[in-house]
Amino acid sequence: MKDSDEGMISASYKKGAVRARIWRLLEEEGVAKFPKPPYGRIPNFLGAEKAARRILEMEEFIEARVVKVNPDSPQMEVRRGVLEAGKVLVMPSPRLREGFLVLKPERIPRALFGKAATISGAFHLGIRADLEDLPSVDFMVCGSVAVTLKGERIGKGGGYSELEYAILRELDLIGDETPIATSVHELQIVEDVPVEEHDFSVDYIATPERTIRTTGPRRRPRGIVWEKLSEEKIEAMPLLKGLRKKPFLIKKV
Repeated sequence: MKDSDEGMISASYKKGAVRARIWRLLEEEGVAKFPKPPYGRIPNFLGAEKAARRILEMEEFIEARVVKVNPDSPQMEVRRGVLEAGKVLVMPSPRLREGFLVLKPERIPRALFGKAATISGAFHLGIRADLEDLPSVDFMVCGSVAVTLKGERIGKGGGYSELEYAILRELDLIGDETPIATSVHELQIVEDVPVEEHDFSVDYIATPERTIRTTGPRRRPRGIVWEKLSEEKIEAMPLLKGLRKKPFLIKKV
């Protein structure tokens, strides 16, 4: 086994241990919300709506035209807020199996913004965008299981947030300076998490109690690390298959 492989396994094991500890802590402290149990998820938490409002008040959000938000439960109010603010919402489908959905508020009745912020509603009221039709993203919100004050984060373990970012980066639709925020419960803030080459960092952490500007270096991977993706995973995502077959779509040199 190569040293790099051993390091990857070690990082994966350590990340798994952090996830298990946070999921258990949220449940034991009674702050985990539906859907329950929190294990295996981006956990929903008491005060998620307050944390969402903090993101919606950020200057970077207010100035953004297009906002990408993950499809998980604790960020649902962020997605609704994007539409209510008259901004375009880019939402990845679960596990990226249906690619990205684009929701334009002018095409959705205002009374249905709440429905549009759900996964089922987004499929009904949004548009499944082809690679060529995805807009540039001005602000990104991701879910997290754990995050540090330096901005290092880990998700639920599938690597989908990192892959979503990498795809947009390959298409030159997101860049080094694009601000990234996450919303979590205070119990999800930890001292340290392992970091791998495909991991990005967040610039802001919103909790029900405060908004935090992270202090660590900004991590922005350049794109997809193809060698880390199995053929099975690529085959499960038509969007990835299309990107590999159409390298001319990649705008950057």
